[in-house]
Amino acid sequence: MHLEPIVSFAILLTVILVVPLIFERLKLPGLLGLLAAGVVLGPHGFHLLNNESETLKLLSGIGLIYLMFVAGLEIDMQQFEKTKHRSIGFGTFTFLVPLIVGTIVGRIFGFGWNASFLIGSLFASHTLLAYPIISRLGVINNEAVTVTIGATIFTDIGSLLVLAVCIGIHQGEFSTFSLVKLLLGLVIYSAVILFGFKWLGHEFFRRTGDEEGNQFLFILLVVFISALGAEVIGVEKIVGAFLAGLAVNEVIGSGPVKEKVVFVGNVLFIPIFFVSLGLLIDIPAFISSISSIWLTLAILVGLIGSKFGAALLAKLVYHYSWREMITMWSLSLPQVAATLAATLVGYRAGLLTENVLNGVIVLMMVTATLGPLITARSAAGLTVTELTVTDTTPEATESMLDWKNDPADALTVVVPVRNPETERNLIEMAALLVRRELGKVVALAVTPAHLHMDAPDLENDIQRSKNLLSNAVDLGREFGVEVEPVARIDQAIAQGISHASREQNSSLIVMGWGTTTGLRARLFGGVIDRVLWASHCPVAVTRLLDSPSNIRSILVPIENLTQESVRIVRFAEILADANQAEVTLLHVCDRHTSNARIAWMKSQLDLLVSRHFPQSRTTIKVMPGDNVVSAILNAAKSCDLVVLRSRRRRLSIGQVAVSDVTTDVVRQLQCSVVLLGEPQGYQGSIRKARVTVKKLSSTTV
Repeated sequence: MHLEPIVSFAILLTVILVVPLIFERLKLPGLLGLLAAGVVLGPHGFHLLNNESETLKLLSGIGLIYLMFVAGLEIDMQQFEKTKHRSIGFGTFTFLVPLIVGTIVGRIFGFGWNASFLIGSLFASHTLLAYPIISRLGVINNEAVTVTIGATIFTDIGSLLVLAVCIGIHQGEFSTFSLVKLLLGLVIYSAVILFGFKWLGHEFFRRTGDEEGNQFLFILLVVFISALGAEVIGVEKIVGAFLAGLAVNEVIGSGPVKEKVVFVGNVLFIPIFFVSLGLLIDIPAFISSISSIWLTLAILVGLIGSKFGAALLAKLVYHYSWREMITMWSLSLPQVAATLAATLVGYRAGLLTENVLNGVIVLMMVTATLGPLITARSAAGLTVTELTVTDTTPEATESMLDWKNDPADALTVVVPVRNPETERNLIEMAALLVRRELGKVVALAVTPAHLHMDAPDLENDIQRSKNLLSNAVDLGREFGVEVEPVARIDQAIAQGISHASREQNSSLIVMGWGTTTGLRARLFGGVIDRVLWASHCPVAVTRLLDSPSNIRSILVPIENLTQESVRIVRFAEILADANQAEVTLLHVCDRHTSNARIAWMKSQLDLLVSRHFPQSRTTIKVMPGDNVVSAILNAAKSCDLVVLRSRRRRLSIGQVAVSDVTTDVVRQLQCSVVLLGEPQGYQGSIRKARVTVKKLSSTTV
């Protein structure tokens, strides 16, 4: 059966679809399930898959390249720029200390210097497996966390360069000239990839505009050309793939093209790589290597101890707290992407033995479990930096809290109208906002373009849009605001909304998604998701079960005391002021938080509200608990409206619109909801504002 490519591919797809779900139901990592499936179906199991088949070689090779490319793509270059000097410092510690310890382990167990250095390089890299945890806890802005994230660039590049040199020495006759030639080639090649493809990517994306298909193909071409170029100069292709990820990191940003690229890798090629890795595991040999436990134990203890030592050095040099040091250690502990990739390369090259491969697989399982567990406990009490306005005059506060590009401009709210059932509530919601701010409402009707502009269907759509706009103008008169009707024909509805909003210099877009039926489909993808990606201004996605004028109580769950939180509170306060409603701010902290700390966090929220909204009728609630969703749902039972921040999820399986917590909350809420989403470039404009840094404590929502 393994000789038939279609059969092999069908088996792989079945494994990728079913096995991780089963293992996750059993509270086990999905990756462990893929490895186990490879063992069971491989040459040491039922012989259904063969790692020597051309199909597996091709697909697993692509998966290996994709794994390292995504590792480079995941690195946040902006975070690195913030603390690059300390990131380089900690990167040096967490690279050199494990490198030395790993080399010593290799020499103790009889490996040559070349193989020992390679084992040391495996220790040096790390995977930010716990990133979603620190993101959920809202402590990414903590300096120690930022430094650790930035250090990933240094450790991964360093370990891959050591791998390239070791493999180069192993495959050829070693001489000083050949080593200098290899290093010089690496420097030139790296410069071409990092700077050449970055420039080329910016030019290509600028010229292609919204052509996501061509941009997707361009990124794939960059990856494989980089991998091919690496092999041409005599280094492993995974080095080129990682550098390609760094090169296009800034080019594609966090837009839909990145989601598509990562989606393809995470749901197909990378899982196939882990299945193929399982095919290499010989269970009797694996058990034998574990039974002679000393090498495996040395790898485990050496890695864990050396990473701890590196974090301790950073604590002593940069004066971090013990909690920050433990967090840095746990974040740099997991060994998955670069470690597994480099181990497989070394094993296939004959430089590493099967015992080392098995030991690294055990290392991956232990550190991938231990690291996130420690991070979840240690990061919960970290301090974060908050943005606070230095100029507290009313004018300065307004300019920081409004959505206006220019404080002198009138507030302009664009309301796309397409569904007659939701049009009234949307116009009324916009009217409540602009009446308070003395602005205007722009009712927008977008008609999708047809191939022939005289098509009867197009005429019908245009007439329907005119009727909706006429009704919007009448509703504006009823609610006492100016409604300006705008009709346009565009290639796509989302594109028309984004373009028209930019032309109108809108301050806010108010959209509806209808009833709760099919909510997940509406949230993930389609018009709403594309508008969130492309819009230049915030987007309020609403599900209004009643007239906005009947809203008397508003719940605002907030994660951290940041400028983004202030903007969401600002939105709720405007609605509350229009309806004389009450606002409740809810912050759910870790259940282990002490009463004194809860009181302190409540005082900080009180200070935030009194500074920016002195006339508001706001209630502050700080609740300890493990289940954030349940806490929000219980608090929402007595409220008419819940305002949530539409935060994008860290890359996982590609469809990225809102966070897991937000998705679960919206699905179960029985009241009206507003998801306030900010555009991709909005964070940069916030950071440019005049701010001071103030240390605040934070935990999860």
